[in-house]
Amino acid sequence: MKKITMLTVVAMLAVCCGMLSIASADDIELAKKSTIEEILQRGELLVGFEAGYLPFEMTNTKGDFMGFDVDIAKEMAKAMGVKFTPVNTAWDGIIPALLTKKFDIIISGMTVTQERNLKVNFADPYIVVGQTILLNKRHEGVVTSYKDLNDPKYTVASKLGTTGEQAIKRLLPKANYKSFESESEASMEVLNGNADASVYDLPFCAVFMAQQGKGNLIFLDQPFTYEPLAWAVRKGDPDFLNWLNNFLSQLKNDGRYDRIYDKWIKGTEWIQDLQQ
Repeated sequence: MKKITMLTVVAMLAVCCGMLSIASADDIELAKKSTIEEILQRGELLVGFEAGYLPFEMTNTKGDFMGFDVDIAKEMAKAMGVKFTPVNTAWDGIIPALLTKKFDIIISGMTVTQERNLKVNFADPYIVVGQTILLNKRHEGVVTSYKDLNDPKYTVASKLGTTGEQAIKRLLPKANYKSFESESEASMEVLNGNADASVYDLPFCAVFMAQQGKGNLIFLDQPFTYEPLAWAVRKGDPDFLNWLNNFLSQLKNDGRYDRIYDKWIKGTEWIQDLQQ
């Protein structure tokens, strides 16, 4: 019995070692296919975004890209030891462009949603925002929250294909909804008196208010949704996700994140460099 038992143990160990060897080989092969290996070999990080989402990605008076996401992407490329290359892409095609390898990663103020997560993988959230309201001044004191806008007499605007649009359809189903190609157009519609309110992410609304809304708009700045923003990558790439999450942790704990946050989210000095 002892001999049989020992033989059985040896056989089991041999099988396990064989399985470990196969697993190791599979892991090595998977690592070779990681986007991060492509980036290192290319010597270039291709970052997809849509310029125009204040203060995350914008164009300055010289025609260069700037913003919260742009600075983070530059830090990411620097950490990899590669060149940063921005790829400006229309929002409605940004996920398909990622999937067809037009760029390596989406860093564009993208909210994590279950629908998007079916198509892409998200790294850990790098900032949390929510939907807020820019209100035409004629409604001051009458409309005090998003609930008051849930009425057919109100017209509410937002950007097509965004979580702002989703929030309006989900939480303000009775309101008349007007969609626009950009969040700036939607906000201008309110400023010009052609819509009662616009709904969009807190950072953009805060910047728009500081830039054009003072004296003309009411800013209901209490977010009424919870929206984590994260970087999106193609599915099936655990090595890239691992690197991104470790990079984010380092960024948030060595002072770099705070400097970028203070510059773009808390500060407004950059507005003077913004392309009108």
